[in-house]
Amino acid sequence: MGIVALLAALAGAFAWVGGGFGARLTAQQMTNTIEAGKPHPGFRRAHAKGVCVAGSFTPSAQAPQLSRARVFTQANTPILGRLSIGGGDPHGADAKARVRSVALLLKTDDGQQWRTAMNSFPFFVVATPEGFQAQNLASAPDPATGKPDPARMAAFLDQYPEAKKFMAWAKSAPWSNSWANTRFNGVNSFWFTNAAGERHAVRWSLRPQAPFEELSAGQRAQADADFLSEEFNTRLARGPVKWDLVVTQAREGDPIDDPSQPWPADRTQVVAGTVTFTGTTPQDSGACRDINYDPTVLPDGMAPSKDPILAARAAVYSVSFNRRMHEIGTGQAPAATGAKGETR
Repeated sequence: MGIVALLAALAGAFAWVGGGFGARLTAQQMTNTIEAGKPHPGFRRAHAKGVCVAGSFTPSAQAPQLSRARVFTQANTPILGRLSIGGGDPHGADAKARVRSVALLLKTDDGQQWRTAMNSFPFFVVATPEGFQAQNLASAPDPATGKPDPARMAAFLDQYPEAKKFMAWAKSAPWSNSWANTRFNGVNSFWFTNAAGERHAVRWSLRPQAPFEELSAGQRAQADADFLSEEFNTRLARGPVKWDLVVTQAREGDPIDDPSQPWPADRTQVVAGTVTFTGTTPQDSGACRDINYDPTVLPDGMAPSKDPILAARAAVYSVSFNRRMHEIGTGQAPAATGAKGETR
């Protein structure tokens, strides 16, 4: 029952990573399952609560060896980003969200874009879109009880045993007490090609320069509903917040196309630069509101892998974005109030 309850709670947190291209599974169907019949018009279908962030990226001297992308040679690239929590409730309490996320849009002086979205979990829950759809369906509350059906959840775990590894992480990993000291991981793989034509499979992460501080269970119980944004703005008032962009290179035989499998810790890692955030704005009025952080929008020198979750993310992002923009454009979305936790 503990596994059932935790998967139900986490389902919304991972909802932004869905989709599929199977014979009977479409991005529209996946998005419908994510909404669970209870969409919040004008808000993102998942990671509905967040803030816009502004900042920049500065590459390291080693970055051009990884990829010929202009972002790795331009001295400074502006960032339009978003910090958020997992889940589809735009009014949810920060301390109840197991997953925290960051999305970035970097646009270089030649007009190319790099969009990426990362999460606090180190690997994905399943390997395929069909598996993720199965998780969302298994986690859906039974109308008779209001809770997930344990039998359906057990069947899901039997069919997708990789999810058990994820559940172990979700139960045991400590919670950070700030976005600023959270490590954000890009669990999908990509291909980098440098100016010499050398090609490597990579994954990347943002590793905070701020020291990790744990948020205990007792602190979570007493935390303000919007403590993450409040703490982050207080921290920004003291100065910029920074992360190192770390690129990990795969070796032959590593599971490039399976995001549920982490790579060994001894793989080559290169600090490719520094991400710096300097300010936030409410997401209803900030520049991030109308951005689709499709992770397959990449500059020359970067290319997506064949990871099916990655392709499905792009498809579901598009469906979700179009629905949200239609709601905003036709006045279906509630008027933005600027109240804490109530921005879209």
